[in-house]
Amino acid sequence: MDMKLTAIIKKGEKQYVALCPEIDVVSQGITIEEAIKNLKEAIELHLEIMGLPEGLNNEEPIITSIEVADFAKTTKVIG
Repeated sequence: MDMKLTAIIKKGEKQYVALCPEIDVVSQGITIEEAIKNLKEAIELHLEIMGLPEGLNNEEPIITSIEVADFAKTTKVIG
């Protein structure tokens, strides 16, 4: 059975960086396609060696973007 995992791809200085946050695996590539291909290989190797993390399920993730103020600072110490 195939698993659905999340791939987050960001443009770096010279390459694309791909992250799978569910299992904290990262890879990279010159193109987006190469970064995804390399991430898949890294995930498969990770799962082969480490196995599935406890609690990982195959539910469809909810992906969205949010905006936050640049360099947001808290004016009051929360404690």
